[in-house]
Amino acid sequence: MYKKYFKRIMDITVALVIMPFILIIVLIVGILIYSEDKGSIFYNAQRLGLNGKVFKMFKFRTMKMNAPDIRNDDGSTFNSENDPRLTKIGRFLRTTSIDELPQLLNVLIGDMSLVGPRPDLPEHIKQYDSHEMNKLNVRPGITGYNQAYFRNTIPWKDRIKNDLLYIDHLTFLMDIKVILKTIERVLRRKDVYIE
Repeated sequence: MYKKYFKRIMDITVALVIMPFILIIVLIVGILIYSEDKGSIFYNAQRLGLNGKVFKMFKFRTMKMNAPDIRNDDGSTFNSENDPRLTKIGRFLRTTSIDELPQLLNVLIGDMSLVGPRPDLPEHIKQYDSHEMNKLNVRPGITGYNQAYFRNTIPWKDRIKNDLLYIDHLTFLMDIKVILKTIERVLRRKDVYIE
């Protein structure tokens, strides 16, 4: 019942309540991003969503304009504290996870949930086995089990295993635990980067 109906109602309610505060943050952060290099304030990334639908995920831009796309050996996006592509404000936004806040718009649109598996790149669907395709049975989340407990410290395939574990145990209590653990991890600024 929660997974099918109440989770979406909770997503919309929470997003609407905090949206005015997010708009203030967007104004402030937008000015800071633009003042550093005069580029766009948002980075719109193509991601895999519910039932494999590709959608545009909103984030604050943390890299220099036209930065090259660098991937890890497993195909996941490269993420390092010493990444020369990061802007000064971008490094702060990533460390505090403020760069993810525009995804509340994705929640309102219906492409994402507050809690769920983090969305993969569209081309990653070719690397899913039949069981891993189950990751696409729920909306991806702004945060999820991996972000709450491991952040960026485990390989991509292990993240998918955890995503499937989350889906199998998806309850209101599980989502509350993930949200509280995410807040703790963000405040501690732990495991933001993987070297």
